Amino acid sequence: MSAPGVDKNRRRVLIAATSVVGAVGAGFVAVPFLSYWEPSAKAKAAGAPVEADVSQLEPGALLRVKWRGKPVWVVNRTEAMLAALPGLDPQLIDPASAASDQPAYTQNPTRSIKPQYFVAIGICTHLGCSPTYRPDIAPDDLGAEWKGGFFCACHGSRFDLAGRVFKGSPAPTNLVIPKHQYVTDAILKIGEDGGVA
Repeated sequence: MSAPGVDKNRRRVLIAATSVVGAVGAGFVAVPFLSYWEPSAKAKAAGAPVEADVSQLEPGALLRVKWRGKPVWVVNRTEAMLAALPGLDPQLIDPASAASDQPAYTQNPTRSIKPQYFVAIGICTHLGCSPTYRPDIAPDDLGAEWKGGFFCACHGSRFDLAGRVFKGSPAPTNLVIPKHQYVTDAILKIGEDGGVA
């Protein structure tokens, strides 16, 4: 039984209006809270693929590119550098790169899509130092077997020009090869699978 003089229609309208205002207010509160969980624009950009122009990279030279906060090396290997790779197999921990972190399309003797260009993350697989590029194809203080490659002075890890680690090095595995593709003959995109354009 309702009280005398109560307008039921007015009560329904007020309840409906209050419910709508409450729902809209909850939406205004929820949207910023839920959007807080999404990665920032800076975080999204940090993981985005990057492009590198290799057209001006001279034979034997190294190009450094930053991707996901890590250095990525692109080396334009000469014919002599490529010819030296197979002779090093007996001196390497994993010459076939069977236990390496790399895309399937780089599972080959040169660890690359195009033999000329070697692409690798420039971080030693031992403790995360950044090795130096030592392209000299001649015996020096690194040993008679040295045919050029990468040397980590922190703890003495040595890698050949395909990023494969030499026996006796503290690094347990070969250098990591990131996913990458060639958008054109001159443009390399790092961070995205694909292969050759």
